[in-house]
This record gives sequence, structure tokens and C-alpha cells, in this order.
Amino acid sequence: MASSTIARNPREENPKAMLHASIVIIIAFLGTTLAQPEVLGRIPLQNLLKNELHVDRAANAAFFFWMGLAWYFKPLFGIVTDAFPVFGSRRKSYMIGGAVLATLSWIAIYFTPHRYSPLMWACTLLSFFMVITSTVAGGYMVETAQAISGSGRLTSMRNFVEQFCYIITGPTAGFLGSIAFGWTALSCAAAIFLVVPATYWFLHEQQRKTNARELFDQAGKQLVKVANAKTMWAAAGFSALFYCAPGLATAVFYKQQNDLLLNTQGQGTLQFLSGVFGVLAAIVYGVYGCRRFTLRTLLMVCLGFGTAANLGYLFYTSVGNARLIESFNGFGYTLAEVAMMDLAVRATPAGSEGLGFSLMMSVRNLMLYGSDWFGSKLIETYHLHFNTLVIANSSTTFLAVLLVLLLPKVIVMAKDTDAANAGAELSVAPAHIIQE
Repeated sequence: MASSTIARNPREENPKAMLHASIVIIIAFLGTTLAQPEVLGRIPLQNLLKNELHVDRAANAAFFFWMGLAWYFKPLFGIVTDAFPVFGSRRKSYMIGGAVLATLSWIAIYFTPHRYSPLMWACTLLSFFMVITSTVAGGYMVETAQAISGSGRLTSMRNFVEQFCYIITGPTAGFLGSIAFGWTALSCAAAIFLVVPATYWFLHEQQRKTNARELFDQAGKQLVKVANAKTMWAAAGFSALFYCAPGLATAVFYKQQNDLLLNTQGQGTLQFLSGVFGVLAAIVYGVYGCRRFTLRTLLMVCLGFGTAANLGYLFYTSVGNARLIESFNGFGYTLAEVAMMDLAVRATPAGSEGLGFSLMMSVRNLMLYGSDWFGSKLIETYHLHFNTLVIANSSTTFLAVLLVLLLPKVIVMAKDTDAANAGAELSVAPAHIIQE
């Protein structure tokens, strides 16, 4: 099913093919992370909404929730990209096309009037094309991870790239937030366009001949396979619980400006510190953790760190405290995220990489941005105290730690090295086991 040229047998891996695959994965996640309005564009956009359009916390969080609508339907994009090749390609054509259209969308945002609705709809269109590119990149990563029995290593690499983006984003977004918004649009357009040459030169896949009947039959098989993937649905439910806690992101943004009196560059510094320690967490997980411990142990430890990192916001009362808390949060929350990503990759059925992985990510996106809106609404409408919101958030996260023990053993009781050391026979086993 997989069209990648990466071999399924680890003993027969082509080092050059693996190098090319790594380049594609790194550049794809670099571009699709940096260019999101929620990343490089978040501080400039939130600052524009708060200080130019004068919207409250709830409206600010709602803007990001609704513009991300396409991300919540990511499985639909997974079905299309897994089952309907374009010019014989399940990956390359979609990634190049999506990245080009996302680039043009950012250029269109440059000319969009600074009003709430036009900006939101322009960003919503942008998200549609970003989701196409991100879905295919995720599917390609899962194919590669399952081919080499290295879900922990590749997901830690993905999160390393993501956190490295935050290192870049911190000072860059802080600076962009202090100048004309048009520069943000052009910078993000340049970031997503990086995916085009990287994909063109380094993503190699076998061309597939298809006909209309085969395409529809394949789509049906994808849906049946995912519907019967019990371990994937268990992992998706667990992910929903972890991310459904009342969110803090927008509330923290307003607290930074209103209470700590930080400008956008000061906020960028906090994001930079978070990114630095997030990179450290990804390295610790990928180089040490996933090779020595089972995923069950890693989930309990990493989610525990995530809970402790959230509780740090109870002491968010000064700029000095904020720097320490954001640094620890970058480390703790990244550990939790990379463990959750590892779980998502292991639970994804082979052959349905785009659909299965995108389903897991859509659960994350919906809960993450929906909970941020919910948390902001609790403060604005019901006047909930910030510290009460922090405790509610941490309590829900801690509940997820306790429920790790209920996850299917088949996906949480192995280490990365277990499958790799088992040789060729085990390298294809997850394709059957994970569908149970």
C-alpha cells in the first residue's frame, strides 16, 4: 500500500532514501509549523485583534478556533490523500500543490482589510491548504516510522522541529508584532514555500496507475480499516481527554500584556525560552527515553511533567517568574506532546497513514483550540479567576495520567528498540496488530 521507496525491512534500508525522507519530513514540518497563523502569526494576529480591533479574550480565542475549522476535519483530507492519487502520487503532488496554494493565501492576507470577519475568512481559506500539506506530511512520516520501527525517534524529531520553530518564532513573531502586519504575511508565505523545492527534489515514490472504480474501492477499504482499528479509537479517546482541559493560551497572552505589562517582543522572549527547553525535551525523549522505556512508562512520566508545568501558572505574577514558568512549561508540555504523538503513530493502521494519523491530530486540534475558547469564555462571561482555570486545567491533565493504564498493551508495552531488534518479521507486524 505504501508508495514510499523506504524499505519495509530494516536490514535492507537504503541510507540515501532515509536521508531524503528525513529531509522531507524536517522541511515539511518546519514549513507547515512556522507558517501557521497559530505559530509565527499568533503574536501579531492576537496583538492586532486585542489592540487594533479591541476584542476581548473570548472573541480572540474564537477567531483562532473558527479559522482552524479545516484542521478539525483532517480525516477527510486523509481519506482523499490516501485513496486518491494525483498524477499517480499520494504524497508528492498533494504536498507541492498544498504548499503553493498556502503561499498564495498568505499573499492574499497581505491585502485583506483589518476587520474581524475578512481576516478570519482569509485565514480559514489558508488553513484549508495548510491542512492538505500537513496531512500528507503526517502520512509520509507514519509510513517512514512504520517502515523502520521507529515511531519514538521520528515523533521526537518532529517535535524537535516543532520546538525549534518556537525558538525562531519567539523573537521573530515578537518583532513582527511590533511592525506592520503585512510583514507577517510575507514571512509566513516564504516559510511555507520552503516545502515546494524540498518535496520536488527529495520525495520519491512509485507512480501508481489507477482507475475510477479502484479509487472508490480503495476509499471504502480505508474507511473500513480505520473503523475497525480499535486501538486507534482507544488512543483517540485518550487524546481527547488529555486536550479537553479548559485552555490557558489566550488567557496567558492577555495576562502577559495587561498584568505583566509586556510588549510583543517581551512575549516573544517567553516563547523563545519555551522553545529552547522544548527542544531539550524532544532530544531527551528521542535519544534516551523511547529507547529505554515502554510507552506506558513514558506516557505516565511525561504527562506527569505536563501536569506540573501547568500548575506553574499559579505563580505567574512577575516577569521573572514568567520566564521560569515558560521554560519549565516548554520542557514539561513538550514531553507530554511527544509522548502523545508517539501514541498516535503506533495506533495508526498501516496503509491508512494519512487518514489514521490525521484523525488523531484532528481530535487534538479540536480539543486544543476549543478548550482555549472555552477557558477564555469562562473568564470573560463567568468571571472565573485565572488561578481557578489553571487548577481545572491541571486536574483534567492529571486524570489522563491515571488512565494510561487502560490503554491497549499492544501499543504501549514496547520500546522503539524492541521492534527494530526483532528484524524483518516484526517490522510488518504492527500493520496487523494495531487494527485489532
